[in-house]
Amino acid sequence: MQHLVFVYGTLRKGESNHHYLEKSEFLGGYQSAQDYRLYDLGDYPALAAGHRAIHGEVYLIDDETLYALDKLEDVPVEYRRETIETPFGRAWIYLYQDSSKLVDEIVSGDWCQRV
Repeated sequence: MQHLVFVYGTLRKGESNHHYLEKSEFLGGYQSAQDYRLYDLGDYPALAAGHRAIHGEVYLIDDETLYALDKLEDVPVEYRRETIETPFGRAWIYLYQDSSKLVDEIVSGDWCQRV
């Protein structure tokens, strides 16, 4: 089975975990609706509900890749998977679960442009 996934952090092109998507089809970049907030946890970002748009990329992935991403994101402990509407269709998105660690917001909504 195939799935869509919206990635906004270390899975994006040029980032440390992009290799997880090397066999997947890149469909395009996308800026979400203003429904989220992005936070810097040091080595990776955390996404939570909020009122900002998030910059990311949409990929077409298979079951094996989805399983690998769930393992990387420690679903359902650290992150949970929900869906987001994109121009390519409904895509999976990973939301962070521990709100006590959400302190350093990336106001631009773009992990790749963080300072």
